[in-house]
Amino acid sequence: MTLALDSAAQDLLFREAHTANTFTDEPVSDEQLQAVYDLIKLAPTAFNQSPLRIVLVRSEEARERLLPLMAEGNRAKTASAPVVAILAADNEFHEELPALFPHFPQAKDVFFSERPVREQSATVNGALQAAYFILGIRAAGLAAGPMTGFDFAGVQKEFLDGDHTPLMIVNIGKPGPDAHHPRSPRLSFEQAVTTV
Repeated sequence: MTLALDSAAQDLLFREAHTANTFTDEPVSDEQLQAVYDLIKLAPTAFNQSPLRIVLVRSEEARERLLPLMAEGNRAKTASAPVVAILAADNEFHEELPALFPHFPQAKDVFFSERPVREQSATVNGALQAAYFILGIRAAGLAAGPMTGFDFAGVQKEFLDGDHTPLMIVNIGKPGPDAHHPRSPRLSFEQAVTTV
């Protein structure tokens, strides 16, 4: 075996995991989501920055505010998911760097004093953390339905602020009937990888 991760875990995280489009009404607990976060927060980012911010949409009132901002094809699945996560990048993440990167606390000012630099870094590292979040959802035995089909400016205005940039919205729960489309093709190693 060339991978250290056993075959069952590979299936759970990758081979058998699919984006879910329908969900059962089985609840997703705060404890499950905290366990997911406590796992994925340990994955690497540049300067150990942690720009990912998660807004959990649980209440009917919040969901009613979110649904009109979703692309039409994403509304029904977002309405049926037990919990929906709005994933955003905190563009002021650098304020936490002295605590998160204690061996070089000056990184906050040396590298991230200018807003455009912070925004770029927050977007890249926040997206990286969002990918970890999806894998964490799968590791919890749940299905994730990540989407970028929504009104980004509307979600920012309704749920965030000017310092937080929406990255994606993730429906979370146990997959329901006909939850998955057949897996689409992927590029082969030879198509995607070049050695120099």
